[in-house]
Amino acid sequence: MATYIALISFTEKGAKAVRETVKRADAFRKAGKKAGVTVKDVYWTLGAYDGVVVYEAPDDQTITAFLLGVAEAGFVKTHTLRAFAETEMKKVIGKMQ
Repeated sequence: MATYIALISFTEKGAKAVRETVKRADAFRKAGKKAGVTVKDVYWTLGAYDGVVVYEAPDDQTITAFLLGVAEAGFVKTHTLRAFAETEMKKVIGKMQ
């Protein structure tokens, strides 16, 4: 499974419904499971982003489809990063020419 990290920003709609954000996170986990995405961690943050989510998915297409569905709901915008664990990075470096 590949690991992804999403930086989350509330939209205006999401900010207006912020009291429901924890309930939405629970529904989000359940939707992820149905889509083949494991939501590992959800954090609400201070600073430039309102939250950070760590996911695992079998491939880029699966996470992209899932996050497009999240975007469609209109509560958050995401900036997603593919993350590599140390063991994965060793394999990447091993392929360098």
